[in-house]
Amino acid sequence: LRQVATEVLVHTGQHFDANMSDVFFEELAIPKPDYHLGVGGGSHGAMTGAMLAKIEEVLLSERPDWVLVYGDTNSTLAGALAATKLHIPVAHVEAGLRSFNRRMPEEINRVLTDHASQLLFAPTQTAVRHLANEGVTEGVHRVGDVMFDATLHFKVRAQEKAGLLDDLGLKPEGYYLATVHRAENTDDPERLKAIFGTFPELDRPVVLPLHPRTRKRLEEQQFEGVLNHPNLRIIPPVGYLDMLMLQANAAAVLTDSGGVQKEAYFLGVPCRTLRDETEWDETLSGGWNVLVGADPEALKQALSERPSSERRLGDFGEGQAASLIASLISAAR
Repeated sequence: LRQVATEVLVHTGQHFDANMSDVFFEELAIPKPDYHLGVGGGSHGAMTGAMLAKIEEVLLSERPDWVLVYGDTNSTLAGALAATKLHIPVAHVEAGLRSFNRRMPEEINRVLTDHASQLLFAPTQTAVRHLANEGVTEGVHRVGDVMFDATLHFKVRAQEKAGLLDDLGLKPEGYYLATVHRAENTDDPERLKAIFGTFPELDRPVVLPLHPRTRKRLEEQQFEGVLNHPNLRIIPPVGYLDMLMLQANAAAVLTDSGGVQKEAYFLGVPCRTLRDETEWDETLSGGWNVLVGADPEALKQALSERPSSERRLGDFGEGQAASLIASLISAAR
């Protein structure tokens, strides 16, 4: 993007843990943010409101031609709202995703951001269709998935991190990789206990980079004792390359993360999603991804099954999404 425009990078601080933020800038060689707003923690309303005020200050100072926002976080919505209030056009990367579960904060963020945007960069044809069903057709472009770009670019480098398996005493395909952080799981005591009560019963060790939010909820529910079970390998949150390596070598991935579902699919690793719906329907083809919710028996059954067909990676583009996005923004200036 720097080839076609001056880019001012704003880091809200929503992901304030060094292992969940700084390491990504270092590993992916992303330039240091021009602004670091330091907004992290707190309720959704408090966090989004603080971001909105601080982003507005940046926009008043910089007076950009466009505001480019990514994904479905509170940062995404705050950036879109701040720009819209100042009559600055918004471009949204990962537009058109829908889980159709309005109880998910991310679903509200992505819907509102899409309807505030002038350029909508949809990763898949399904996303384009979702937008059309909501009456949004102008400014919509199917560009492919930027995470697909990143996975193709970095997956070879990620294998250089394989020493982590030795450190954990693991062999390729000899473990499951799990991530749990979504509010629908962490904030529901019954779902949280069902998920973490199942991990020790699985036929392989479960490697779990534990999200701070999840650890806190387990402690509040007095269920943190399960973390000491010998079948669980609890590790701190890991960087992007370590995460790709752990996914690529897992027998299966167990997750409630949208991004991890996709990365598992890109890497050819079966995924069992700890949710009742997904915004990435394409990954469900051939049984590569199976929705198991918080049902212990559904998870165990799904882990015993193998994919029945080849992946359709073309659904996510040709690995040139970033270049297409840069060109479209340049043409719109």
